[in-house]
Amino acid sequence: MLSEPIGVTAGDPAGVGPEITLKALRACAERDGEAPGWIVFGSVSVMRQTAARDNIEARINESTEPAVWPSVSVVSVGEPSAPVPVGAVSAEAGRIAYESIARAVDEAMQRRLAAVVTAPISKEALNLAGYPYTGHTEMLGHLSGSRDTCMMLAHETLRVAHVSTHTALARVPDLVTPERLDRVLTLTIDALRQLGIAEPRIAVAALNPHAGEGGLFGREDIDITQPVVERYRANGLAVSGPIAGDTVFVRAVAGEFDAVIAMYHDQGHVPVKLLGFRVDPVSGRWLGLRGVNITLGLPFIRTSVDHGTAFDIAAQGIASAQSMVEAIDMAVKLSRQTHAAGPETQKT
Repeated sequence: MLSEPIGVTAGDPAGVGPEITLKALRACAERDGEAPGWIVFGSVSVMRQTAARDNIEARINESTEPAVWPSVSVVSVGEPSAPVPVGAVSAEAGRIAYESIARAVDEAMQRRLAAVVTAPISKEALNLAGYPYTGHTEMLGHLSGSRDTCMMLAHETLRVAHVSTHTALARVPDLVTPERLDRVLTLTIDALRQLGIAEPRIAVAALNPHAGEGGLFGREDIDITQPVVERYRANGLAVSGPIAGDTVFVRAVAGEFDAVIAMYHDQGHVPVKLLGFRVDPVSGRWLGLRGVNITLGLPFIRTSVDHGTAFDIAAQGIASAQSMVEAIDMAVKLSRQTHAAGPETQKT
């Protein structure tokens, strides 16, 4: 058992966040029997409405004390002044989502949570509410005072860390600097070791097609990435690259690498989601959403689902909680290993 509870933010109340939060807590408790205590951060009324609508038998109480299923403790961050429109972007939903995350971060910073697991939010709703963040990762970094965090996606043995994420593609080359690449590599190596991989093998994806084709398609891979990789190799670390983006993920899935460093959002997200998401070819209905988002470089453990708010299926009771279950499992695993290793490993 963990000495501190797992904090779960319920995400945007207009999306599937409240539904998958309750479904995931139930699934973990039914599978494991004995589970760590949880505290949910969000709207008590929204969580109760979700449980009633989806026939989820949970005892939802406003409390700051951790609970174990079927009891669910919810730390209220202020109830909506009017019903939040389901499946739509709204400033009130953005406010609730932000306040939930801010409260959970504060608790984690004071070491009252073993980890934070987050349900999806809407960036548009956040901005309508007056919080100009481009995503969870950037918000968590700002709230915790952390510099140079990075996003890692994980599905089974494929792990992908990102040099850049929520930014225009035209800006990516300027963000690929030796300093940033060095930071992401260091964080990735530390995270893999925390996951039990003593000697990580890491591939660095090329920014340009064919790794620049000898400079014909750009020199970033030659002038920036290659020297950084060579420095790590000279220090005895198994870092390879730059490797063309159209083959590096195939090689990683085949078992050649423990992680890949992607240069931009879609380069890293597409392969992970291609492996983790399943859709019925006849009905077009989502059958499974798997994968975990881990924020590296924070002073606490944070994991999340690898999908968005899914406004199109909100309040229908059909959202898959697979990714949320995996995010909770990863948070518990990292928390246990961090606790076993001692306080000096707290910064994931």
